[in-house]
Amino acid sequence: MASAYGIIRNHGGVINAESYPGQGSTFNIYLPASEKSLSSKQDMLTNRDLIPGKGGILLLDDEPEVMAVAADLLKMLGYTIYQSETADEAVAIYTENRRRIDLVILDMILRGTSGARVLTTLRELNPCIKVILSSGYGMQGEVQKVMEMGCMGFIQKPYNFADMSAIVHRVLNAAADSN
Repeated sequence: MASAYGIIRNHGGVINAESYPGQGSTFNIYLPASEKSLSSKQDMLTNRDLIPGKGGILLLDDEPEVMAVAADLLKMLGYTIYQSETADEAVAIYTENRRRIDLVILDMILRGTSGARVLTTLRELNPCIKVILSSGYGMQGEVQKVMEMGCMGFIQKPYNFADMSAIVHRVLNAAADSN
């Protein structure tokens, strides 16, 4: 729900909710009209604002559609992608592939746990792990607390592909520069 709210708000929209005990809930979403045309994958590849790269990235997001969009973009840019919808699976993937994973993109809110808990577990496995936090919420409250735990960047949902490619590039290059 937080991601949906963030996406709607970031597009200048409004969400109204009505809920009645025993009857269910209704959500009405209002978004402003747009004159923009949709971009094709080929248009995305030729976009000069996108920065290609290489390396392994573990994406952890409990929303498969959100993760699929990010994975597609990052693969098109040249990265090897590992995907997980759960904390336990992410830790297992990282443990098995830690020499191939250069960066983790971690969702703030996950089913059954939080990004903060997952970050703590990953830091126990590798205190130098490079992590970018992702959230539909802005940079305040809990998001800021998790950032202060050692995340190297923040990606706001819904993803802006140029921003995402720039943040990933910056964090991976900072990682390379510090070695």
